[in-house]
Amino acid sequence: MTAGTFLKHFSPERTTLLALVLGATMICGLPLLLLFKTGLFHDGTVDPGPLLEALQSRSVLRALWHSIESSFFSALAATVLGTGLALLIGLSDVRAKGLLVFLILLPMMIPPHVTAIAWVQALGPASPVLRWLDLAPEPGSTHPLYSREGLVLLLTLQHSPLVFLLVRAALRSFPRELSDAARISGAGTFRMLRRITLPLLAPSLLAGFALAFVAALGNFGINALIGIPARYTTLPVLVWRRLASFGPDVLPNVAVISVLLALVALAAILIQSFLQRRMRASLIGLPQSPLAISLGRSRPVVEVLLWLFVACVLLLPAASLLATSLVRTYGLPLSVETLTLENFREVLWRQSVTLRAFANSTVIAGCAAVIIALVSLLLGYLLAHRQKGHRLWAGLALSQSEIAFAVPGLVMSIAFILTFIRPLPVIGISLYGTLWIILIAYVSVFLAVGLKPVAAAFLQMDGALEDAARVSGAGFFRRIRKIFAPLAAPSAASGAILVFLTAYNEITVSALLWSTGNETIGTTIFNYEDGGYTTLAAAMSVVVVAATVAVMVGMNALAGRVPAGTVPWKD
Repeated sequence: MTAGTFLKHFSPERTTLLALVLGATMICGLPLLLLFKTGLFHDGTVDPGPLLEALQSRSVLRALWHSIESSFFSALAATVLGTGLALLIGLSDVRAKGLLVFLILLPMMIPPHVTAIAWVQALGPASPVLRWLDLAPEPGSTHPLYSREGLVLLLTLQHSPLVFLLVRAALRSFPRELSDAARISGAGTFRMLRRITLPLLAPSLLAGFALAFVAALGNFGINALIGIPARYTTLPVLVWRRLASFGPDVLPNVAVISVLLALVALAAILIQSFLQRRMRASLIGLPQSPLAISLGRSRPVVEVLLWLFVACVLLLPAASLLATSLVRTYGLPLSVETLTLENFREVLWRQSVTLRAFANSTVIAGCAAVIIALVSLLLGYLLAHRQKGHRLWAGLALSQSEIAFAVPGLVMSIAFILTFIRPLPVIGISLYGTLWIILIAYVSVFLAVGLKPVAAAFLQMDGALEDAARVSGAGFFRRIRKIFAPLAAPSAASGAILVFLTAYNEITVSALLWSTGNETIGTTIFNYEDGGYTTLAAAMSVVVVAATVAVMVGMNALAGRVPAGTVPWKD
């Protein structure tokens, strides 16, 4: 092979593609392969024995049923609620739509365990707000949320914004001619919705249901904080309890349970993909602003109901969380005598673990967001490449990232423990028990979140840009730096913001990966609540919610000064 041929085969473009595919395989594909190998293989052959044995266990079978049951009913309720809100805000003439969209999406950015803590404190017998209003349940009575129905309710409220976001985006992509033709033909509002809008929304509704189902299936915070007191154990909680109780010695056992959870999630995704292909309808025409259906004299009533819903979902738990953080001991009524800022002083100044958790989460969430943004720019370019081979290999990396995102976070945690519990070859360094393993896990799990908008942006770019750059003699990295990166930067920034907000507050991925000195915000809040330090958990939760809202409000304020698409929840 001549030097020219060698350089041709190992050009910067191909070298980058190879590095990206190998990197995605190392952090997405390999951990899952090791998980399935541990759970399904023995001596190099497929051995379904451990899986069948797990299915014969009453505790595993019961947890599996609880996971499927709670995920199905919460996803169904979230689909109905999210779709109703999207239709009402997207197609009617209600006022203050921008603020309503912001507030409806806010619960999606609040960690699930914080949501659970807030609602437990909002509706329990010791609720400072309900006691102040003389509406609290009798002391000693069972908490109304500690039940299957309470768990489903909180999962519904947590995941309905996902469906709302999907359906609202689908509505904005509809050609307006469809609605105009229906109205001209004399169809009323409900007939138009039933005969045209909802059938065309079917693929989006199915995608929303599947997304809510998989999110609920892997949700750890709500399942743990509500399910454990209710004696309604789901698979993620069962895995966490066994590993927390017995340590790494039970890894083969929890690997089998994790494989079971992964198979349920992947089956849901495959069924959704199959049904979506059968339901897909081709639309002709450019997307335009959807109809603003006049609500007439009922508009004030509808707006009042909308704002009451937002107030119940946001203000009641937020007020209860704040009230709990301001009393000396959980259960005391909020009054001038019991009011204190001691809990905030404790978590912000005195407790080294909380300060360390804030620093750790900020660093690893920020690093994960930056890494994913940079990788997405390169991978997105290669996904839209004219050469089929490049697209196929880049598609392999994309597929692995999507599977890692679809599989519940706790399953990925087990996969990463199996992969990195031993020292790395050659260098002999173990990542298990360090902050690095959490960072790599974040990049693996959230890569699809940052990559999706960037890939979509590259697919919309004209191929003439590539031709012009090549004719001008621009090399691969120069083309990326001077032309494509600036054009895709808003989408990369949008994905990075979502990654940061999600990783900053998450607990599902880090629940099994953290160690002393490497705590995250999510694990610290959960440990406070699980250990009985409710007022400290409330104070830290208030700080986290305030920081999340501040970031979102700040990004909203910058929306007019940055390129369109940079702020993910703005049009």
